[in-house]
Amino acid sequence: MSAPGSPDPVLVACAHGTRNPTGRRLIAELALAARDLRPGLQTTAAFVDVQPPTVGDVVAGLAAEGTPAVVVPVLLSGGFHVHVDIAGAVDAHPGTLSARALGPDLRLVDVLLTRLRAVGADPEDPTTAVVVAAAGSSDPRATADVEDTADLLQRSWAGPVTTGYGSAAQPTVPDAIATARAAGAERVVVAAYLLAPGYFHDKLAEAGADLVTAPLLPDERIAAVLLDRYDAAVETARRTAAVRAPNRVETLDFWPSPDDVDA
Repeated sequence: MSAPGSPDPVLVACAHGTRNPTGRRLIAELALAARDLRPGLQTTAAFVDVQPPTVGDVVAGLAAEGTPAVVVPVLLSGGFHVHVDIAGAVDAHPGTLSARALGPDLRLVDVLLTRLRAVGADPEDPTTAVVVAAAGSSDPRATADVEDTADLLQRSWAGPVTTGYGSAAQPTVPDAIATARAAGAERVVVAAYLLAPGYFHDKLAEAGADLVTAPLLPDERIAAVLLDRYDAAVETARRTAAVRAPNRVETLDFWPSPDDVDA
């Protein structure tokens, strides 16, 4: 997406971080899958918590080399980590852009449907309720993103679809399951709206549902979403540069401040 003859910006896939070894492997494989879909694209990983390297360190290192970068949150909704941690790292280096979170996105909903069918849940059964279970955030923007995802899933599900959270937001997953049963559901299935195994997914097994799905990864559709977020950020930068300098040849050698870009 950069000017002819210049390298594409590095895609910095920025995840939350986990101590779970399978979770770490799946996040690493996601960045590799994006590279497979886009041969020649340079990708690297960064994290906002738990494990190194931090997004601040990665962005600072690339900026010191004069290497343009796009930080794509490997997060399912836009909350504190997107709007504070990642935004802060990007704001410190004007040669870096940030993209929006992976969700909401219809492809993520399709993955949820795949996981639901894999555990034997029937989308056409009106007596089967689904609780979309997310990690949770105190940021209302993150909660709104999860609710939007549940609304998208409801379009393909005959029974009721609601949300539940592992922390920081309400209702909790056990409360959401209990509410679904009280409303008449014969079976309640938790759709794990989580990228990879870890603490929150482990807790879902104790929440009281009849079935619990696997996390979203691995799935190539998520790598495609990652690339779309990257492309959208690059295209926004290109348009902004063209508006600022309408009489100049369009180039991404000049990158606008992140404040000028919808991330």
